[in-house]
Amino acid sequence: MKEFYNTVARFAAAEITEKRSRFIASVQPVTTEEEALAFLNAQRQKYWDASHNVYAYILEQNQIMRYSDDGEPGGTAGLPVLDMLKKEALTNLIVVVTRYFGGILLGTGGLVHAYSKSAKAGVEAAEKIQMILCQKLSLHCAYPMLGKLQNELSKWENIIRDEAVYTDQVELPVFLPVGESAAFQSSIIDKTNAAVKITEGPVSYHKK
Repeated sequence: MKEFYNTVARFAAAEITEKRSRFIASVQPVTTEEEALAFLNAQRQKYWDASHNVYAYILEQNQIMRYSDDGEPGGTAGLPVLDMLKKEALTNLIVVVTRYFGGILLGTGGLVHAYSKSAKAGVEAAEKIQMILCQKLSLHCAYPMLGKLQNELSKWENIIRDEAVYTDQVELPVFLPVGESAAFQSSIIDKTNAAVKITEGPVSYHKK
């Protein structure tokens, strides 16, 4: 698994107009081809009366890249959208650009520009983010040790904290970039004189 990848935070849509043609870019983060195709089908149903529903998606899973011009001249629609995603180094997302023809032909260059511009507007609306591959760690300590432990945690810039669990002791779930996990565990054990027990959980991606 890669240490990080760039994607978008949420669903978003953006619209531009070029010579009376409307271009609506709908952007959705996905992790599987099934999710991508489900989103594509939903957009096709939503915009059933559109002239074209062009799409492109890139997935980390099996390094999949797909696109379609959906009736536009070859290479003028889906490929520019895909190229924009590659240029922005984005993955695990799908972009569907819906066009309502306005009666004026845009020409090859005009179509490439319009689809690329629309897709970029949609991506910006969906907010580009970085997902970091993290190791989950559960830190267990007695209540008198909590203040010192929290002070040590504050020194780690890339740490992501989850909700604490309070029982007869305290459990603090945290996520660390995989490359920092070993050093973090060693530091915590050293600084607390091994008074903190650490258990490792699964590895998963988290927003930076």
